[in-house]
Amino acid sequence: MDKNLAPIVLFIYNRPWHTQQTVETLQKNELANESELFIYSDAAKNEQASESVNAVREYIKTINGFKEITIILRDKNWGLADSIIDGVTKIVNEYGRIIVLEDDLVTSPYFLKFMNEGLTMYENEDKVASIHGYIYPIDNLPNTFFIKGADCWGWATWKRAWDVFEPNGQKILDELKSRGLEKGADFNNSYGLTQMLKDQIKGKNNSWAVRWYMSAFLKDMLTLYPGKSYVQNIGNDDSGTHCGVSDIFRVELSTSNNINRLELVENSDSRKKIEIFFDSINGTFIQKLKTRIKRLIK
Repeated sequence: MDKNLAPIVLFIYNRPWHTQQTVETLQKNELANESELFIYSDAAKNEQASESVNAVREYIKTINGFKEITIILRDKNWGLADSIIDGVTKIVNEYGRIIVLEDDLVTSPYFLKFMNEGLTMYENEDKVASIHGYIYPIDNLPNTFFIKGADCWGWATWKRAWDVFEPNGQKILDELKSRGLEKGADFNNSYGLTQMLKDQIKGKNNSWAVRWYMSAFLKDMLTLYPGKSYVQNIGNDDSGTHCGVSDIFRVELSTSNNINRLELVENSDSRKKIEIFFDSINGTFIQKLKTRIKRLIK
């Protein structure tokens, strides 16, 4: 293992319980005590959020178990997107590589090992945009595989890849349309990422993640995924800014470390399985909506 370990950057806001779960599982990673941890704590956006933001800030003062801990307390509310873009840019420009987590992502004890090995393995491959820790609950995937684009639930990247990030959503959309890539970007129309981008442009959401995905997708760059997830999102409980209540993304965390060098091509079989999973989500959502409407009519 290359001991040039990537710094971990954790973005938090106003969820004390979620933050504690995220930190405690991260502490159990075998490389935690050799890794630097940076914590970006966003300021409260209103009076109602102040108490929980202060509770999170009290908790993070007690964290140990890492090589070094640096806490950045925002003195105004940046919002998730601006905070992540600013923090990732600053740290990755300084260290050359980075591992990124948010306050609702619990990890397998092998997460840091997978991230760091992936970063070392593909460091000099310009076609690789990032290493991703989460994978959907899909059976019979290979140990690791590439999918075009980038992702946001526990990920790692290098300065050379983050340099392609385009913050201007309209610029991304114009290129996507001019090249006729909307269907491909949307996983064969199974997931509405282009619509998410349009909503970001209109100010209906403030997603940095869709801009990161599209930036890498338009450059024909790849992200490495594990066959079994190293990350569980515990934020789909209506506690977050952009998450409702759902258990469709729940996974069993990997209990081993499996990474192998691959040819730099997208795995079409795995992509098709992801499309099928997205289609199944859409069907589940529509059925739930119909059931809810029937109840309201009654």
